[in-house]
Amino acid sequence: MVSAHPGEVHHEVECVVRLDQHAQPEAIAVGLDLTDRLTQGELRSEQLPWTKGKCFKGSAYVGRFVEWDNSLESLVDEQNNLSLHLWVNDTLVQSARLSEMTITPAAQRTELLTWAPVCAGDYLFTGTPSGV
Repeated sequence: MVSAHPGEVHHEVECVVRLDQHAQPEAIAVGLDLTDRLTQGELRSEQLPWTKGKCFKGSAYVGRFVEWDNSLESLVDEQNNLSLHLWVNDTLVQSARLSEMTITPAAQRTELLTWAPVCAGDYLFTGTPSGV
């Protein structure tokens, strides 16, 4: 899979949570978040919103979802030992445990619900764990 976007594209592997009608997790998947760093930097330097650097055709890929009937808190529980790994051309470029998340998925959802409408089936890209 290669993005056809012409910019300098950087990537981050993330845990993606599909939310149900109550904004509770119903499934999880691995996602790939792509960023056009050149566009993002230009817009940032002009103090403009840099959404265009994050939201372009092919800027996010999501793998197959698996049911997750546990809490969001359990995603970062060390006992579950959930981790993310990303290889590019047979080279491991990112690897981290979800327990290393700086801002937990539960905290992200809590903040999101204060300002955004959330519908059944919405995806929550949880960001990249610390150190990735």
